[in-house]
Amino acid sequence: MKKNKKREYQSSELVKSFARIYGFEHKLIAFEIKDFLEEYLDESLFREIKSVNIEDQTVIIKINSPLLKHDFQMRKSFYLKKFKDKFGSDKFNDLQIL
Repeated sequence: MKKNKKREYQSSELVKSFARIYGFEHKLIAFEIKDFLEEYLDESLFREIKSVNIEDQTVIIKINSPLLKHDFQMRKSFYLKKFKDKFGSDKFNDLQIL
């Protein structure tokens, strides 16, 4: 008697697969960007970030603090390059700070 082999998936692979199927893969990347910013920024600065989204290959970061918003705008190309290096240059081509 032949025993069927159970497929084993890591949860992250399964989530990525569902995201690809149902078309919200960009939202997962936005979560990864937010996690990256949480590691990169100081805790008090990170709390000022309201949301991170991706629309039409543009990363949109909403920030509450005017000072942090200005800092992100001044270093826009730096952050965009960091995101492209970490997550792939084909995922997005612009960064918008709101």
